[in-house]
Parts: sequence; C-alpha cells; structure tokens
Amino acid sequence: MEWHGTDAQSLAIIDREIGAHTFSPAEYEIVRRVIYATADFEYQKLIRFSERALQAGAAALAARTTIVVDVPMVQVGITPHIQETFANPVYCSMEAITRPQKEKTKAAWGIQTLARRYPEGIFVVGQAQTALTALVELIEAEEIRPALVIGTPSGFVEVDVAKSRLEDSLVPHIRIEGRKGSSVVGAAIVNGLVDLAWQAYGQDSTSVS
Repeated sequence: MEWHGTDAQSLAIIDREIGAHTFSPAEYEIVRRVIYATADFEYQKLIRFSERALQAGAAALAARTTIVVDVPMVQVGITPHIQETFANPVYCSMEAITRPQKEKTKAAWGIQTLARRYPEGIFVVGQAQTALTALVELIEAEEIRPALVIGTPSGFVEVDVAKSRLEDSLVPHIRIEGRKGSSVVGAAIVNGLVDLAWQAYGQDSTSVS
C-alpha cells in the first residue's frame, strides 16, 4: 500500500491512542490496519491470532497459494494489492458455478465447492457467517487443511459459535471475536498481511513455484 501524508497522520493518531500493547510487531501492523479501515478502536480487543497464523499466511502468499473469498466486496478490496505483489489467484464463492441446494446459502455452497477444489488455500470469510460455518465443517471433517483462514463476519445468531469452532479447528487463522466484523475488516487484514509478506519475501517470491 502506498502511504500519503494524511495516512501517516492517521496512523500516528492510532499509535498514540492505543499506547502500550502486547501485540507482536507483525500483529500490531494488522491491528492498526483494521482500525485505520474502520476507525473503530474496539477491534484491538476483538482480533485474535492463532499460533503462527501470520507466518503461515505470509508463506502461503509467497507460494502463490489460491485465495478464496466469500463475497465480491472482499475480492474487490484485495485483488489490486495482490496483483501488484504476489499475483495469487483470487476466487469468490458467490461466483462459483454450483448446483442449487436449498439447505445452504449461495455463499456457503460456493465456498464449500471451492474449498474442495483448493483444500490448502487461503480462505477469507468477511461477511457470510454461513460460509464460515460451511468451511469449518469441512475442516472438522478433515476434508480440507487451509493454509490460513481469516474469519471476520458480523452477526447476531450463533456467529460466536462459528468463530469458536474456527478457534478449536487448530488451523492457522485470524478471527474477530463477538458480533462485530465486516468485509472491510477482512480485506484490511489481507492487505496488511500482503505487505508483511512482501517485506519478508519480496522479489525472492519470483523463484517460488
């Protein structure tokens, strides 16, 4: 991401208001990106990183692992930055060609279809709680083993259950606790992670197959 003067001023305000914290430098970069995108400081208390989530995600990005997202808003939010760096393929569950199924939403059925096609992919569920539940079910059934799952959907009905199951899945993940979340948050996390991965791997990623 290209930063400008006003961006630097905004980040300085975020740093000042957050003050002392216990995040690692890499985790803090993700946290401040989310706050910058939302102007909501509560996210510093809601974001959770599983063990080695950032390392696993950065390595997967550098390896040009396929990225699967739940809704077009996430796809639009991350694709330009992906194209400028690692050029990973990005697919959206809402655009997946699937047979209709009454028991699942289009996002859930689409992400399930794409997950079986890319079982070791990077998955970003920014909006659709049903998609996160469908993804976790495949993980629990050991049908897929994602490189990273980013789960940030908002909701009032059992969204905390889906996020708790993600926590228990033991796959590398970044999630937002509680009711809050959005596609904007999911995209901010991805873009922050892309920048961290680009700093770590940079042009060396051109040699990764």
